[in-house]
Amino acid sequence: MKRIVSFILLSTLLLTSCMAAQVVGSVAGGTAVVSGYALGTNAVAKKVKKKKDKKRKLRKENVVVPQLTAEQQRKYDYFFLEAMRMKEKKEYDAAFGLLQHCLDINPNASSALYEVSQYYMFLRQVPQGQDALEKAVAYAPDNYWYSQGLVNLYQQQNELDKAVVLLEGMVTRFPAKQEPLFSLLDIYSRQEKYTDVISTLNRLEKRLGKNEQLSMEKFRIYLQMKDDKKAFQEIESLVQEYPMDMRYQVILGDVYLQNGKKEEAYETYQKVLAAEPDNPMALFSMASYYEQTGQKELYQQQLDTLLLNKKVTPDTKINVMRQIIVENEQSSAKDSTQVIALFDRMMKQDQDDPQVPMLYAQYLLSKNMEQEAVPVLEQVVDLDPTNKAARLMLVSAAVKKEDYKQIIKVCEPGIEATPDALDLYYYLAIAYHQAEQADSVLSVCNRALEHITPDTRKEIISDFYSIMGDIYHTKKQMKEAYAAYDSALVYNPSNIGALNNYAYYLSVERRDLDKAEEMSYKTVKAEPNNSTYLDTYAWILFEKGNYAEARIYIDNAMKSDGEKSDVIVEHCGDIYFMTGDVEGALKYWKQAQKMGSESKTLKQKIEKKKYIAE
Repeated sequence: MKRIVSFILLSTLLLTSCMAAQVVGSVAGGTAVVSGYALGTNAVAKKVKKKKDKKRKLRKENVVVPQLTAEQQRKYDYFFLEAMRMKEKKEYDAAFGLLQHCLDINPNASSALYEVSQYYMFLRQVPQGQDALEKAVAYAPDNYWYSQGLVNLYQQQNELDKAVVLLEGMVTRFPAKQEPLFSLLDIYSRQEKYTDVISTLNRLEKRLGKNEQLSMEKFRIYLQMKDDKKAFQEIESLVQEYPMDMRYQVILGDVYLQNGKKEEAYETYQKVLAAEPDNPMALFSMASYYEQTGQKELYQQQLDTLLLNKKVTPDTKINVMRQIIVENEQSSAKDSTQVIALFDRMMKQDQDDPQVPMLYAQYLLSKNMEQEAVPVLEQVVDLDPTNKAARLMLVSAAVKKEDYKQIIKVCEPGIEATPDALDLYYYLAIAYHQAEQADSVLSVCNRALEHITPDTRKEIISDFYSIMGDIYHTKKQMKEAYAAYDSALVYNPSNIGALNNYAYYLSVERRDLDKAEEMSYKTVKAEPNNSTYLDTYAWILFEKGNYAEARIYIDNAMKSDGEKSDVIVEHCGDIYFMTGDVEGALKYWKQAQKMGSESKTLKQKIEKKKYIAE
């Protein structure tokens, strides 16, 4: 037995909800069967097995559905609705039994047959499910969803001929539905029955009207059938159908050009340009014609005529440039200088739309030409101050150069133009921090927090509070600093920077050392090779008197990659002294002194050869 693909089960289940008005004498809606359907399937399977021998063969022709008496109909409706209620409660065993009772009352009830088919499908008893579904369709031929479910099953079972027969009938029975024709189109294409494909396309065209997509598909099929005459006639007929739409005439020219009919293509393009000299499609197609015929100079002139034409919209120019970029990238001899030269000629014109310079900047960045992209990006934000993407690209370039003045220059007008762009506030705050403008940092952070919403990422809110904590610490406002760090950790308990700084400042004040140790340990666990975090943890252990353990972590800090600050080196000396290694302590104290340490007690430590607390 073949395993039924889950898509079929899904499709049949989803159809249940669409049956409300279709059921014979009852409401057949209900919740689609989901994974919970498995509950009670063992019992259902037993009942299915008992009923296997009762399977009836369905006569496909002259189906007659006997009429029920009023009493029989009442009983059927009661048991069917009860079955749907059991299904809603996920009591599938009971539901299946009730459906079987419905079929005892009326073996020809399409609603019960359809529901029963779902159980068979779920139990992977496809033949029984298919038989029940075929009966449901035969007894209710006007129910579109039953038929569609059976079509899907046939396709999954690769019974394409059966699917075609049913779909052809559905085309007649459901003239308002386009899906059966599209399904036929797919099957005939897979079977390479090109005559039937053309016939189906013609039927779609009759319903939908002549259009570009259908005509192009018919053109493609005719070419596969080696019938070039009908292929070109199809596109020509599209032009005849819409003689005033120059777009179709350009398409005809493109079809000629793509199929080697260069003379016909040229004449078609010229005809369009005679009527509409600024037609962008025809101008670009003429450029393609010149390129394919090896007329490079005329190709460049034609592109200039198109791209330097003020009557051509920026959208069109962008689409043309994208196509040129793609073609250049796909060419065996990639030459970005040609694309750049074309952009440069466009940029010499007065730009009143940011699209072209934005695309140019993106292209330059893709070629690692960041320096050349910067003035283009600046032009973008001059034309469109709200262009956040361009500003962030400028910020990125400034960050790489550590040019914090440039970051401020870019971000200040950016937050005025886009007050909800929190990324710009963040970079501006960092830049002010580097410029040692503490009050400006606090102002920017507070302004940023005014624009947070329920959708704002909690991590960025946490970062703003963490920055504020750092600034309050530099201003010796420790109460405010710790409150800011607490807020940062509320929004993001894993904010490593806030955890480290909060812990270190507590250790320096020799307060809440247990809390400090807990926070610092999280940073070490997250980044076990970070010398700064290792030093913080070691120093907290030092302040708690755990000197031996502190030495383990300070040694790891000294061994880790990256540059060590004079503070870390001095701490190393302090910890060595407290573990009895005076010689090692002096070595690291002197090293910290050479590094320019501003410690108030370092000189005394070296002179007296002992640890002196600040």
